[in-house]
Amino acid sequence: MSQQIVTLVGRPNVGKSTLFNRIVGQRLAVVHDRPGTTRDRIYARAEWNGVGLTVVDTGGIEILPLKAGADGQPWPKPVLAEDSAPYIRQMRAQAELAIREADAIIFVVDAASGLTAADEEVADVLRRSQRPVVLAANKADNDRLRQAALEFYSLGLGTVYPISAVHGIGVADLLDDVVAAFPDQAEVDGDARTDRVGISIVGRPNVGKSSLLNKLLGEERMIVSPVAGTTRDAIDTHLDWEGTQITLIDTAGIRRRGKIQQGVEQYSVLRALRAIHRSDVALLLIDAIDGVTAQDSHVASYILDEWASIVVLINKWDAVEKDAHTMDQYRTWVRETLRFLDYVPILFISALTGRRVQTVIPTALAVHEARFKRVTTGELNRLVRNALDRHAPPSKRGRRLKIYFASQPGVNPPTFVFHVNDPDLVHFGYERYLENQLRKAHDFPGTPLRLLFRRRERPS
Repeated sequence: MSQQIVTLVGRPNVGKSTLFNRIVGQRLAVVHDRPGTTRDRIYARAEWNGVGLTVVDTGGIEILPLKAGADGQPWPKPVLAEDSAPYIRQMRAQAELAIREADAIIFVVDAASGLTAADEEVADVLRRSQRPVVLAANKADNDRLRQAALEFYSLGLGTVYPISAVHGIGVADLLDDVVAAFPDQAEVDGDARTDRVGISIVGRPNVGKSSLLNKLLGEERMIVSPVAGTTRDAIDTHLDWEGTQITLIDTAGIRRRGKIQQGVEQYSVLRALRAIHRSDVALLLIDAIDGVTAQDSHVASYILDEWASIVVLINKWDAVEKDAHTMDQYRTWVRETLRFLDYVPILFISALTGRRVQTVIPTALAVHEARFKRVTTGELNRLVRNALDRHAPPSKRGRRLKIYFASQPGVNPPTFVFHVNDPDLVHFGYERYLENQLRKAHDFPGTPLRLLFRRRERPS
């Protein structure tokens, strides 16, 4: 499921964290009546009307115009979040970064306090962002406050949604409008194809992502350090590879959520996830010395959530003691550990020495090409009939799945629709069986296949 980034923005103490917790369905953000409780961004995944969301809670934005004091020296006006005064500039800077990465913004204001000058200044910041903005007038817990919320129409940001994040009132209508603000995306992408191929380099911290980018470019474009976490932003580099235009995206290392430190690193992970979102192919780097870890599996799942294609790169292969069988044994180990990635190419490289690095881009481009492969309707239905003859679907509650017809309406990734008697009868194991039969008959290296099951009455 493709993830859309939704950022909550507003001045301090308007209830952003309460709304964040309401949307994600759990108490992740600290909620307190004292302004400025949230200083760093917090993010979590949610879903609304079938759309995957990455929801970002930000610290309150405060504008600090300088005024002249009695001694003629400038001094800042009193801040709303007094306990966070030393961090006001950092909080605003981080909020502005989150705004730039957002697909949509929820601007939270306080219906009980009414429109303030600070709200107007935040509205000015959001207008300049050129992002879709949905205005939520929070703390509208009764009819009087819901009526009072109408004054926020003067901000000129469109419909005002009176809500109560504490009680959940009006939040559903708000989220409906947020999802509607995203660019229209069809269920399948058809033949959509861009001229430039996006290739992201992802993995745990310190597995050699920046070293690989430098070697691919033939220059020291990125800072390389043995200290984990040197790269904090997702950085694009354009490359012409034998006439094919490529965007290489180096990303920050993705740690387990419990290991993510608040502040810059937390935002770096958000940027890495965003980079995967706009990639066609993700190069998943694995440290050959450490081997495949649970976190490597987590990163792979992030890639699959975005329906991106994958090439697994075993880096630092030069540092592994090996014999004639080591590579085959390692490849088997990787496929057994990443059981859901048995269809992806595995390359053994050394970003430090450059060994086999020249095979990375051609492999990624071959994987990208597979995203646009089509199977004719006649051939697809013959394949499905043969698969049913070899292995009939298991029964469920005395009923058996029947597949009447199959087609491939879209690519990028290849998307197959099966017209069946009841989609609820499709067992995960049988769906995987059908996918494996497709892969045996046609080569889709490194590319996920999207299988959709739709109800259809049996033809007469």
